[in-house]
Amino acid sequence: MAKDVILDLSRLVSRARHHTPSGVDRVEMAYARGLHARLGDRLRYAAVHPFGVYGRLSTDRALRFLDTLEQRWESEEGNVEQRSLIEVLPSLLRLLPERPHASPGSVYVQASPHHLTRPALVRRILAREQARFLCLVHDLIPIEYPEYARPNGARLHQRRIETIAALADSVIVNSGATGESLRPWLERAGRSVEMRVALLGTHDTPVPATPIAVPDEPYFICVGTIEPRKNHLLLLNLWRAMADTLPHDTIPRLIIVGRRGWENEQVIDMLERCAALRSHVEELNGCSDQRLQALLRGARALLLPSFAEGYGMPVAESLSMGTPVICSDLPALREAGGEAPDFLDPLDGPAWRAHILDYFRAGPAHAAQKQRLIQWRPPSWDDHIATVCEAISDLQQ
Repeated sequence: MAKDVILDLSRLVSRARHHTPSGVDRVEMAYARGLHARLGDRLRYAAVHPFGVYGRLSTDRALRFLDTLEQRWESEEGNVEQRSLIEVLPSLLRLLPERPHASPGSVYVQASPHHLTRPALVRRILAREQARFLCLVHDLIPIEYPEYARPNGARLHQRRIETIAALADSVIVNSGATGESLRPWLERAGRSVEMRVALLGTHDTPVPATPIAVPDEPYFICVGTIEPRKNHLLLLNLWRAMADTLPHDTIPRLIIVGRRGWENEQVIDMLERCAALRSHVEELNGCSDQRLQALLRGARALLLPSFAEGYGMPVAESLSMGTPVICSDLPALREAGGEAPDFLDPLDGPAWRAHILDYFRAGPAHAAQKQRLIQWRPPSWDDHIATVCEAISDLQQ
């Protein structure tokens, strides 16, 4: 008899008030869709509800909720206020979980770090479900680079990783770089935990029937939460210097897509108070999937000067659309982009300026990457979910 697989949807349920998704939201959605396609009725849904109770979700209601979220992501913009609690309350009430019936031999799958800071809760869930635990690890950046994390972020993330090391029976990592960071934690826990590398996939992005307007002039795009490790300050200083030294019509446009995060006062000050940037830099606090895809397709290149990454989903997504990438020379980004991008030191301002101006003029570096893109093949969610299903099968033998 086929055994159940239980997918935790806590992250998506907790994001009911948001208009646009984060990267982690997209991953949990990809797991929901991918596992449902492969497992059918074997797949069950569960969540730690925002009201505090854990349990199983009705399959029909969970699928309708996922449909609603995807429709919202496709068309809604992010630069508006979150929905009020009153507005989302009917949806949250429909998703109130039911007490689970234990399913011995099942596997509990979690693709987000939601509630992993509460090991006692995770233990109770696994005991109640009589399930083994398979978890996706996105990165260890708050631990390795606490200076880029929220206040107290390193301590909280350490608790998450300790929970995984203590309780997971199998682990998926989104890159070999993440795996190398996680391995010492598993070894110190003294447990034998199977670890598999599965790169995050890209989504098919059909061109919408009604074209979405993008700037007429050449432009660059930077996608990601405005936080210190994303190094937006490098780009803003470069654009300010170009505004001070170059003729107006020889300066490219920069579009920054992402919500405002934490510890970013200098970046926000430049965006709000630097007059030299106003004609050349645009900030979008998140945008619909359709608009983001149109902006990526039309850009000269994606710019990603990060100091640290666990994977680099925007790199793979941009390349999959045929859009070149200029990014930091990090192991995780090399895994995401292969040989296609131009990789630069995130502190080498002159090199970034030279590449940006070359791409703006459609120069030789831009042409060379366009040629490399012909050979580039994107990682797929089908391959990722296949790896997850192999791990599930091994746990259920």
